[in-house]
Amino acid sequence: EVQLVESGGGLVQAGGSLRLSCAAAGFTFDSYAIGWFRQAPGKEREGVSCISRGDGTTFYVDSVKGRFTISSDDTKHTVYLQMNSLKPEDTGVYYCAAPVSLIGTTIRGDFGSWGQGTQVTVFP
Repeated sequence: EVQLVESGGGLVQAGGSLRLSCAAAGFTFDSYAIGWFRQAPGKEREGVSCISRGDGTTFYVDSVKGRFTISSDDTKHTVYLQMNSLKPEDTGVYYCAAPVSLIGTTIRGDFGSWGQGTQVTVFP
């Protein structure tokens, strides 16, 4: 059974930073692409970033490019999302999912497993 557990969310002032973690278990960690999604209040969930476990290729949605960095630690079976220069519009519940696929510029996790989410709140 695939298990994903997110952590690292919190309350931060605009301009601040947070690092989210996604600890994975129950599957061959280096086989799946893993993605981060977020859902803001009243909005649909959107894919934010993903990392290919095969070659380490990364993708970012335009709104976070240059501010967020996705990385992985194979020894810890953990994927991270370093979020810098946070903005109030980054507020939402952040989820990790695996496996994910990149269709054009859209990250899809329809057939993957999901974590329970971690809340990120950025205040002005």
